[in-house]
Amino acid sequence: MAKQDYYQTLGVERSASQDELKKAYRKLAMQYHPDRNPGDATAEQKFKEISEAYDVLKDGDKRAAYDRFGHDAFTSGGGPGGFGGGGFSGGAAGFADIFDEMFGDFMGGRRGSTAQSGADLRYNLEITLEEAYQGKTAQLRVPTSVACDACNGSGAAKNSSPVTCPTCQGRGRVRAQQGFFTIERTCPTCQGVGRIIENPCEVCNGSGRVHKEKTLQANIPAGVEDGTRIRLSGEGEAGLRGAPPGDLYLFLTVAPHEIFQREGANIFCQVPIPMTTAALGGSIEVPVVDGGRAKVTVPSGTQSGQRFRLRSKGMPVLRSKAVGDMYVEVAVETPRNLTKRQQELLREFRDEGDHHQTNPESHGFFSRVKEFWEDLTD
Repeated sequence: MAKQDYYQTLGVERSASQDELKKAYRKLAMQYHPDRNPGDATAEQKFKEISEAYDVLKDGDKRAAYDRFGHDAFTSGGGPGGFGGGGFSGGAAGFADIFDEMFGDFMGGRRGSTAQSGADLRYNLEITLEEAYQGKTAQLRVPTSVACDACNGSGAAKNSSPVTCPTCQGRGRVRAQQGFFTIERTCPTCQGVGRIIENPCEVCNGSGRVHKEKTLQANIPAGVEDGTRIRLSGEGEAGLRGAPPGDLYLFLTVAPHEIFQREGANIFCQVPIPMTTAALGGSIEVPVVDGGRAKVTVPSGTQSGQRFRLRSKGMPVLRSKAVGDMYVEVAVETPRNLTKRQQELLREFRDEGDHHQTNPESHGFFSRVKEFWEDLTD
C-alpha cells in the first residue's frame, strides 16, 4: 500500500510553517503516544507514521527533497540523484543519516550521539486582569512523560545498567564507504544513543520514562499581557533513557473584565454620571484595578465622552518600574421615571434663560440644518 503524503499525515497544508508543523505533530503525538494507548497496535502504527513525517518535514533540506521527489527521495536509488547501492536501505531515517553526515560539516549538521530529547509541551492558562496586575504563583497539573523512578530514567532493570554499544563503540554513529565518500550514519543498533539495554526495566519497558501527571509552580510576573509566553526550562517531556527533557511553554490568556478595558499598560473605564453632576459639576469615586478607589473631579458643563486621566493608575509594565495610566470616560445619563415636580422643574429650566448659552452645540447644529434646508429651497 502506498504511503500517505507526509503533509496529510500531519493534517497540515504544504505551505505550513515550522511552528504549524510542530503544533500539529505535538497534538497527534499526545493523542497516539504508546504510553497513552497501551496494547493498541493501530495507535502505535499511527504514532510511527506521524513521527516519520515530522522527522522529514521539520528539517529544511529533507523537506525540500521531499517536496521535489516525494517518497522516492528516501528510497534506495529512488528519484533523481538518489543514493543507490548496498548498505543504505530505504526509509526516511536512512536518507536523513546520509544527508546529514555528507553535508553536516558544511551546514551545521549534528554529529556524535543523537539521544532523543523529550518533546516541548504547551500549557494554556487563563488569568484575571487583577492577577495580571499583581502577578501570581500558579499551580499547574501537567500530563506528561517523566523519568521512571524504578530505573532512574536509564531504562535498565534494577541492578543493571546500559552498556556501550558494540557496533559503534559508544559514538552513536557508524561509517560506511560509498564510492569516493566515507559516510557516517546513525548506528542502527543503538539508534544513535551510544548505549544499549540488555535487561530493560519492567516498569517503563526500557524507555526510561512513564506517563504521569505532575504538579508545577509557575511565577506569573506583574504586567503580563494577553498572549504572553513563559518558558519553564526542563519541565517538558522526559527524554528517552536519560536524554535531556524538553521545555514547557506557558501561554497566558487574560480574561475580559466586566468594568475595565486594557490597551497595553493603560486602563479604560466608562462611568455613567447624573445629568445634574455633569451640568453643575461635582466629584465621583471610581474603582481602580488595584482594588482601591480614586476621586475624579467633574467640572460643570461636562459632556458625554469626555475623558479624565488618572496618572499611574493603570497596569505595571512587564519587567519595568513604569506604570500606565487610567482613563475615565463619563457617560451623561438622561433622567428617567421623573415625578411631576421634577418634570415641572425641567420645563421651567427649558423655558428659562438663553439656549444659545446653555446648549451651544445643539443650537449651532440646528442653525446649520436650517441654513441647509433654506439652500435646498432656493
